[in-house]
Amino acid sequence: MPGQRRPPTPLPFAQPEGLKPLAERMRPRRLDEIVGQERLLGPGTALRRELEAGRVHSMVLWGPPGCGKTTMSLLLAHYAKADFVALSAVLSGIAEVRAALAEAEARFAAGQRTVLFIDEVHRFNKAQQDAFLPHVERGVVVLVGATTENPSFELNSALLSRCRVHVLDAVSPEAIARALHRALDDPQRGLGGRGLSVDQETLDEIARAADGDVRRALTLLEIAADLAQDGRIARETLAQVLADRTRRFDKGGEQFYDQVSALHKSVRSSDPDAALYWLVRMLDGGCDPHYLARRLLRMAIEDVGLGDPRALAMAVDAWQAYERLGSPEGELALAQLTLYLALAPRSNAAYKALGAVRAVVAETGTLPVPLAIRNAPTKLMKELGYGRDYVYDHDVEGGVAIGQQCLPDEIADRQWYQPVGRGLELKIKEKLDALRAARAARDDEA
Repeated sequence: MPGQRRPPTPLPFAQPEGLKPLAERMRPRRLDEIVGQERLLGPGTALRRELEAGRVHSMVLWGPPGCGKTTMSLLLAHYAKADFVALSAVLSGIAEVRAALAEAEARFAAGQRTVLFIDEVHRFNKAQQDAFLPHVERGVVVLVGATTENPSFELNSALLSRCRVHVLDAVSPEAIARALHRALDDPQRGLGGRGLSVDQETLDEIARAADGDVRRALTLLEIAADLAQDGRIARETLAQVLADRTRRFDKGGEQFYDQVSALHKSVRSSDPDAALYWLVRMLDGGCDPHYLARRLLRMAIEDVGLGDPRALAMAVDAWQAYERLGSPEGELALAQLTLYLALAPRSNAAYKALGAVRAVVAETGTLPVPLAIRNAPTKLMKELGYGRDYVYDHDVEGGVAIGQQCLPDEIADRQWYQPVGRGLELKIKEKLDALRAARAARDDEA
């Protein structure tokens, strides 16, 4: 009947459980069963109120693996009484997208909404993303894109302007442990009928090993349960199940650059413990040690600079040591370098001076070299004044020709390099201040 609301769309859980893994069987069927997303879906939050009222909007769910993105999209369709269609950007092309949109058009004409879920939406190129725009704008589909990558980098601005971005958090070990308890207690979908006895310490260890991923935690629990003897998971069995655990690291996405930034800024902030932590995190995640050696070399130049020129030589030596030793022995050279850089006196004076001079060169163009310091290899050049009045510094007292001008006339009074009062640059500053004062006094006399 017109005006009547359809009953909620059945969630895809009524199929025979068969060989479904535990993580799929335990997928939340209500918002209350989602763990670890209280900030977004806790009682009274705006998004929860919208979902429970059946008011849905196109959105991008951004978060790490196993945090509930797919589950949220399923529940969104359920509460909105909409048909649910799922595509994977890894497996689907533009033909599958067009077919799904055509079916959604037919349902839209019949008065029924479609929630179109796109997993790994960041893997669609810009042209494929554009295909959704008119359908999202007209309301033909409620688009829900799931991504582990920063949407502002991976999705085009036109699509982002039509979707709200919701950030999901990595699930805490405490929240994961609650999900594991639920799986152990549930006799229909979980492991409740198997007579397992699992202590809290074991559950906490599995929860920590999952590294924020509920799906991984349930998978680890299921494997351990399958290997249990007499209803008990032995410690040696658990150790085998949790062996070779890996942490989240994407080797090129936002997590990668966030950790690079953390390493660099920890060194800059003179925090050797934090710097070493982020170095190890990146090595543990599979980052190429040669890349880390290059970044540390850059820190030695950019942040330590002339505050301790030995840092540059040490950075080159550490890189060469790693090339000769490889992992894991060569990683100690990178660790030592990281600690040294974090504790070395720092100066970015050379870095700032270089940038300032580049700006002046771009602004002033091709200024002529002063005649006195030009090269004069021919008679004609000498007759034109090249090299005239040049003073050979080694021949004067103190070894510096104070009155000799080396900058073009237009910028003769500029001073870009301003050494800091730390480390070796403290001595450099003392000498430079004396030279500049002597030159200024001579100019005053002139």
